[in-house]
Amino acid sequence: METSILFFYSFLALSLFLPFSSSQIMQGFISLDCGGTESFTDEIGLEWTTDNKLNYGETSTISVANETRKQYKTLRHFPADSRKYCYALDVISRTRYLLRATFLYGNFDENNVYPKFDVSVGATHWSTIVISDANIIETRELIFLASSSTVSVCLSNATTGQPFISTLELRQFNGSIYFTQYEQQFYLSVSARINFGAESDAPIRYPDDPFDRIWESDSVKKANYLVDVAAGTEKISTNVPIFVNRDEMPPMKVMQTAVVGTTGSLTYRLNLDDFPGNAWAVTYFAEIEDLRPNESRKFRLVLPGKADISKAIVNIEENALGKYRLYEPGFTNLTLPFVLSFKFGKTSDSSKGPLLNAMEINKYLEKNEGSPDVAAISGVLSRYSSANWTQEGGDPCLPVPWSWVRCSSDSQPRIISISLSGKNLTGNIPSDITKLVGLVELWLDGNMLTGSIPDFTGCTDLKIIHLENNQFTGVLPDSLANLPSLKELYVQNNMLSGTVPPNLLSKDLVLNYSGNINLHRGSKIKSHMYIIIGSAVGASILLLATVISCLVMHKGKRRYYEKDHIVSVPTERPASWKSDDPAEAAHCFSLAEIESATNNFEKRIGSGGFGIVYYGKLKEGKEIAVKVLRNNSYQGKREFSNESMEGVSIGLNALRLQKMLPKAKLYIESGDIQGIIDPLLGNKYDLQSMWKIAEKALMCVQAHGDMRPSISEVLKEIQDAISIEKEAETLREGNSDEASRNSFHSSMNIGSMDLGRAESFLSIDESIAQPTAR
Repeated sequence: METSILFFYSFLALSLFLPFSSSQIMQGFISLDCGGTESFTDEIGLEWTTDNKLNYGETSTISVANETRKQYKTLRHFPADSRKYCYALDVISRTRYLLRATFLYGNFDENNVYPKFDVSVGATHWSTIVISDANIIETRELIFLASSSTVSVCLSNATTGQPFISTLELRQFNGSIYFTQYEQQFYLSVSARINFGAESDAPIRYPDDPFDRIWESDSVKKANYLVDVAAGTEKISTNVPIFVNRDEMPPMKVMQTAVVGTTGSLTYRLNLDDFPGNAWAVTYFAEIEDLRPNESRKFRLVLPGKADISKAIVNIEENALGKYRLYEPGFTNLTLPFVLSFKFGKTSDSSKGPLLNAMEINKYLEKNEGSPDVAAISGVLSRYSSANWTQEGGDPCLPVPWSWVRCSSDSQPRIISISLSGKNLTGNIPSDITKLVGLVELWLDGNMLTGSIPDFTGCTDLKIIHLENNQFTGVLPDSLANLPSLKELYVQNNMLSGTVPPNLLSKDLVLNYSGNINLHRGSKIKSHMYIIIGSAVGASILLLATVISCLVMHKGKRRYYEKDHIVSVPTERPASWKSDDPAEAAHCFSLAEIESATNNFEKRIGSGGFGIVYYGKLKEGKEIAVKVLRNNSYQGKREFSNESMEGVSIGLNALRLQKMLPKAKLYIESGDIQGIIDPLLGNKYDLQSMWKIAEKALMCVQAHGDMRPSISEVLKEIQDAISIEKEAETLREGNSDEASRNSFHSSMNIGSMDLGRAESFLSIDESIAQPTAR
């Protein structure tokens, strides 16, 4: 009889897995050996390919003790600059995937400086990689629904060391595995996937799991991982096949082992990366012990502070409709802390203690849709797909913009500047450029563009257009005069013809159309335009105007308007100054005084979007920062001055910090931030917010200006840190569960996060008395 049952279950298991054979599943696999030199098949049958088609980065070979896998002998690393470096992986739209990236430092740069950098998926920040041990692999996994034909994985924002990557893997799921009702707005970031009752420390993955999920063994010993284990916890296993072809389809090998609480309870504690947050959490049960007719196994899940959950009673054999069958209750609206403690306790009428086969916890990661200009800019890229500047990948603006664009600071930023001067562009101007409705600056000069100048009427914010030194033909369009913000137009040295539109000549506009021998200015036109004859003449006039302005201001009524300054020198006011006299807030200097103070602009200490900043010291010893306006700044003099006032204080403070941060810098780079935190704070602070401030402070004192953040970046980081502190304070006051639930619901506006399958998951609700099978 037992032999017949075993045969039946074996046959059933084989038939259940037949539609998802390993060879079929592997058709949806991508395994990149980053920095590798050749393709190979590893010891478990996975096929690895190199990433040598990537145009960026350098490769390194490493050697780590006890790591023999070929894919971890090499890596690819990238410069620690302001750019992002992206991989583009082909996917099938409307299909779910597991994305996995791994990072093994191995001291590849021989600097022993542990790197810290960001990883993003498209425009969405995925994780911050913090290396704390050169010989340990950091792994990140993400479950997502593909919304297009490619997915981009980008590395950026290194605060210490260089960004690098060891492997990048993509695994395609079938059917409704990991379906959630909110997958259009959220990814699932994998936090824990645990095989309980494991027979060794080795994880279970492909080919035992046909989707190559990695199930960590509960036997692994590491800090804050499955500690506080209850006395009487024992491992059990079976060779009988388990019915698993439903729901998330955990591998049979995982379900053939379990832990049981022989004294009536199972207890564990573990840390969940990136929590607190809202979780998708499931437990996997299968009754793998033969219970006698008079024996039963019934138990409850107990979570601290969540009494409602304990009302539900689990009876595996009853819920799964038999032994050796998967039962998968779960929660999809569950707020979990960073430190998770949980318990399974048997009911008073149960003769057997609780049983647990596996557990999986994923955090909801809200998607950032990125720039609304993706479609338009993609059309531009498609025209020049073989050029290097089109290969940067990812979102054009997030997490950092491409090297040839600038973007607004909105949460869904617009492209405001395109700089493609001298890029050997040919043909007509791509029509998609005219769809970039937020465009402020357009630099297409020095190319081989032909055809007519298109209609930019839709780009109402355009202020600066550079089309000079190309091969444009036709007339200068009247529509250019309809751009309300246009301040500078350069079309010289083309093959334009006809008459300059009178409306252009009547605008307050800097216009250069020289070098177009068949383009003429109409007669008897009175205009207010300024024709730029040469850069030297323009610079001289600009300098002369500056000096005259300063003299008038100095000798006249001493009225101070920043818009009249080309060189901006705001000075610091000591805290004891209370006067409202504008003369105490700003001063006008002669060019000779500025040259003397800066030693002829010798020491450059930074730059902004509108000018370069130089260090200076007045005769009385006061330190100053001098910003010189760039003549191509679209923001104009007013914005230049605003930026100048914000950037002195920052520039001089950076100088002071550089004289004070070696010891503090050492603490930060070694990961010991608590060494520089005021002990008077006690434990009334959030470590994550402290890291944000410390890291940004470290960036503010970089030696090179292009490595330092802008004032808007600094302000955003401070605001983020304050938000974190507020949330942490709420948690410390004991309101963590209700506050985070309300915040989550209000931000998502989607109510309960139950999956919507009546037979699928538990909802946290007073009315629930018993979990339902999925």
